[in-house]
Amino acid sequence: MPQVTTQPAFRRSEPDARRLSLIEACARVLAREGIAGASVRTIAVEAGVSAGLVGHYFAGVDALIAATYAHTGARVDAALEAAVRAAGEDPRARLEAFVTASFAAPIADPELLATWIAFWSLVRARPEIAALHDEQYGGFRGQLEGLLADCGLPATALRRTAIAITALVDGLWLELCLSPRELAADEAAAIARDALAALTSTALTWTAPAAG
Repeated sequence: MPQVTTQPAFRRSEPDARRLSLIEACARVLAREGIAGASVRTIAVEAGVSAGLVGHYFAGVDALIAATYAHTGARVDAALEAAVRAAGEDPRARLEAFVTASFAAPIADPELLATWIAFWSLVRARPEIAALHDEQYGGFRGQLEGLLADCGLPATALRRTAIAITALVDGLWLELCLSPRELAADEAAAIARDALAALTSTALTWTAPAAG
């Protein structure tokens, strides 16, 4: 008689999928209700699971929020990296793609902005969230510095130029998410490219002040 094999009730990938579903549910709750509404019970209801399952994967709601912050940042990073890859090998095209990717989906999204606002409200109160914020900001700036270096900017100008471009991107992204009827994505991208040209042109001639 042939041996009958049965599939296991739960596949090995299922825990990761369940963990991800809780993170995604947490992001939706944060976007909709803010930090004040992000309880274990609310997130469990959003995910369609029991509150006990949240506790199985995360040591409380704070740990889940921190994991959601990290996951959200990773999604943004992946979108930026995809935009740079699609731009080809030209250094200038790669730099512009990195800068303007923030004005297109999935980054330019009012719901994502609402989620970030919830995270930012915790930066001063929660050291682990502050550390994640610093890590993500540093990673973005580091990538930008690398792309600027590829375009020929001197090492002495990389940090200052990257900070200026980051502030430009953040401001345009914020306005685009808040007021899409007043600022269109293509207009934001055009403004960013013009400012990028001016900033990089200035940086090519800039030298650090001599030590006193």
